[in-house]
Order: sequence, then structure tokens, then C-alpha cells
Amino acid sequence: MQEDIFDIVDEFDNVIGQKPRSEVHAEGLKHRAVHVLVFNGDNEIFMQKRSANKDTWPGAWDASCTGHVDTGETYLEAAHRELQEELGWQPSEDLEFLFKLNPSEATGQEFIEVYRARGIGPFRLNLEEIEVGEWMTWSNLLERIEYTPQRFSSAFRVVVERLQALELIPA
Repeated sequence: MQEDIFDIVDEFDNVIGQKPRSEVHAEGLKHRAVHVLVFNGDNEIFMQKRSANKDTWPGAWDASCTGHVDTGETYLEAAHRELQEELGWQPSEDLEFLFKLNPSEATGQEFIEVYRARGIGPFRLNLEEIEVGEWMTWSNLLERIEYTPQRFSSAFRVVVERLQALELIPA
């Protein structure tokens, strides 16, 4: 199987080259990713537990859908592709852009665009990517992060901090 090629970006998110996934991660180069947060009608968030065979944060809880932006893709195109690849699902309404994170050690040197979707599936989980999925209330999620932060990916914890700072937490 051919390795994914990612755009390498500078500190302003301008493309400056391309490299294979393994090199981008090994060298800590800045690149792009997306997170999609799927909420149901009760404002519960669908969380995924990452597969144990993932190269980063194996077995950790993460956003509903996460993934890298492939070379030549926009963030929004990547978000739709990842929803299909990981959850086997597309929302009936447009994705809502929430915010963009700058690269840091916690994000794995990724610029991350975060989107919100509304829906209940049905989801067809890609078991190579996701071990299991679970709907969580926001209060339960925050409690879990508080008591066992290491069970959640560091990038997702940054997403949650930004959601709280921007007061985008669902009621």
C-alpha cells in the first residue's frame, strides 16, 4: 500500500513542499489535519476510540472524526473524505467551521480546522481506524478528561480547551 503524501506548510500554513506521512511525523514537520465533532439532537458528542494500530495515540479517545489533509485537498474536502472513510457517513447539512488551531507539540505540529456536524448516523465504523464509538454528554466527557486525561489524544484536549474558551460548548 502506498504511503500518504502530505503537504508540508510553513508557520503561516502556506504549502512549502510534500513528504510521505512517516517522514512528516518523524521529522516533526508542520502539516494539516481536520477534526469533525458530530452532535446528535440531545447535544451528545459522538466520540471515537482510536484503533490500537494507529501510529499516534493508539487506543485513545478522540473527536468523532479526525484525519490529515492530503496533498492538494482543502480542509473542508478532507473533512468530508474523513467522515466517509472513518464513519461511512455524510451529514445532511453543511459542516459548520468552528475554529483553526495552530501547530504545537500537543497537536503533533498540525494546523487543525475544527468543524461541527449534526446527525445520528447510521455510522459504519472503519475498524482499521476506530475501535469503538460512543455518544457522550458534554459533562460526562469533561469529567472523563479531568480524571483520565491520558486516555484522550492531546490534540482533542486542545480542541476541548478552545471550545470552552470560545464558549462553543453545547447546552
